[in-house]
Amino acid sequence: MPWFVRENKGIVTPTELKRETPDGLWYQCPECKTVILTKAHRDHAYTCPSCNRHEQIGSAEYFDILFDGGIFEEHFANLESADPLEFEDTKKYPDRLKASMAKTGMKDAVKVAKGDLEEHPVVVACMDFKFIGGSMGSVVGEKISRGIALARESKCPFIMISKSGGARMMEAGFSLMQMAKTSAQLSLLSEAGLPYISVLTDPTTGGVTASFAMLGDFNLSEPKALIGFAGPRVVRETIGKDLPEGFQSAEFVLEHGFLDTIVDRKDLKETIGDLLRMIR
Repeated sequence: MPWFVRENKGIVTPTELKRETPDGLWYQCPECKTVILTKAHRDHAYTCPSCNRHEQIGSAEYFDILFDGGIFEEHFANLESADPLEFEDTKKYPDRLKASMAKTGMKDAVKVAKGDLEEHPVVVACMDFKFIGGSMGSVVGEKISRGIALARESKCPFIMISKSGGARMMEAGFSLMQMAKTSAQLSLLSEAGLPYISVLTDPTTGGVTASFAMLGDFNLSEPKALIGFAGPRVVRETIGKDLPEGFQSAEFVLEHGFLDTIVDRKDLKETIGDLLRMIR
């Protein structure tokens, strides 16, 4: 015979007092399945405290991480892509642009802002993968070029945060022209004696890798970022050989001399600040 008998079985909380868990309160790492508060994940620079997985984030988050006090002034915000080729695949290009604008609240796949980073005036351009895969069209190239020109006018460093699937196929040759345009602007920045710091994040591929992303005075990367020009399948079929393990990872690219260092996102602001102090 049991010593105690429960008079009321089950949960007896009145219905009116029950509370649902708010959406977005918790974050689960897709890699190691660790569950933490979303706020803790944000405070950890959107990285997992257990396995150090770097979550893919956009310009708003990077600006908050890099600029002192999260204070900055955005430039060239109203530029929008045209449809020079009247391109249509599964949907018309203007319709695809409108859908991306409505979904993301952005005009295109890059934002340019000016502010202070550890008391150094800087211009930062940051790409957003959520806008048509961070693809580089004419507006992306134009905004980056104008950002570089703004850095020259302000006599301050230029920082580029790349995250892209490559050139935007809907603009074809107009997209490919941005590779030359941005590279030419970086040459003018170099002639002015102003530093260019390139930060490659996951993924940085295609024409972006083949142009401004790899032209930094300092080329930095986040851990395990995918960095490459063509995809692994295309490379494998072209050279007819199996690819080495870790091919196109940031660690592989660093080992082969195409990066200067790999930096945890938590240390990114401090590392860039140290570089700017060193070359001041």
